[in-house]
Amino acid sequence: MRTRRGFSYPPHPLPTMSSDIYNVSRKRQKKSPDKTANFFDSLPDDLVLSILCKLSSTATSPSDFISLLITCKRLNSLGLHSLVLSKASHKTFSVKAKNWCDSAHRFLKLCADAGNVEACYTLGMIRFYCLQNRGSGASLMAKAAMSSHAPALYSLAVIQFNGSGGTKNDKDLRAGVALCARAAFLGHIDALRELGHCLQDGYGVRQNVTEGRRFLVQANARELAAVLSAANGKRPWMTWSVHPRLRSGTGSGCPLLSDYGCNVPAPEAHPASRFMAEWFAGRGGSSGPGMRLCSHSGCGRPETRKHEFRRCSVCGAVNYCSRACQALDWKFRHKAECAPVERWLDDDGEDAAVEDDGGRVGDGVMMVDS
Repeated sequence: MRTRRGFSYPPHPLPTMSSDIYNVSRKRQKKSPDKTANFFDSLPDDLVLSILCKLSSTATSPSDFISLLITCKRLNSLGLHSLVLSKASHKTFSVKAKNWCDSAHRFLKLCADAGNVEACYTLGMIRFYCLQNRGSGASLMAKAAMSSHAPALYSLAVIQFNGSGGTKNDKDLRAGVALCARAAFLGHIDALRELGHCLQDGYGVRQNVTEGRRFLVQANARELAAVLSAANGKRPWMTWSVHPRLRSGTGSGCPLLSDYGCNVPAPEAHPASRFMAEWFAGRGGSSGPGMRLCSHSGCGRPETRKHEFRRCSVCGAVNYCSRACQALDWKFRHKAECAPVERWLDDDGEDAAVEDDGGRVGDGVMMVDS
């Protein structure tokens, strides 16, 4: 076809599929970057397990460990390995009572089955006191005690002293002293204090005032050493103050070392004790009608029967699962609140005053069996 400007099409013939001059415009291919190698997949399992064991043993909260498990499938699988669970620290199990669920129970059981003594002790305390599964709870605490776990030994001693989970006739003072002595040998501060009072009072063991006093002094010394080891530079670990007998108020510290003129902070409660305190605080502050909690805030143990714990013979307003808890609460709080009364009644209106068992704890205050 011709036009005024000449041919409307180029003079060369139309290309065909078989033509050598057939050219097709193609898009320039973009070079995709090489895929980044995943070096984590190349790490051997033994090395990852070693790192996870270190992480679980130094975890300061459950979230530290849970965040690891939800990272990827491989970390979830290796994080639940029995070797990792057996090394988990006691703070890994510091679940709050309001967050208690079947999943938390299964996780604690998994750790206990892996041989973690802290999990055995924590789950044992929860089952024995909170879930009222006495046999299973005592069995788990005994499993931890056989691995020389000092808090478990001391808890079993308290159960023997009080006959917890049974009747008053189920008390075994000699067994309690033996368990307490074993825990004290391992350096447990409350066990040292309890054993010292038992020796001073002749409670379950032949009386030896001098030896009992030595154990009490050793308990104070170990308590100070524990504060020193946990001290940091951000706040003072010890304050010099006037002797408590020369002042009317009480400081923020726990004056266990008042004989030496200084106060130390109150010891941190074990996660099992905090769990029990929160558990029963949300249930009216008791484990049942007419039953009370130990008045020491750092304990959390409840009565398993009415009048199981000893009461202060002066006011009768507080009760304790052990002499160690009484001594701590007396110096920290109750000394400023205790007021003598002639007669005190229990919740049922019955006279709760009973004969003293010789349980003098200190500073002129007696403890009586209810």
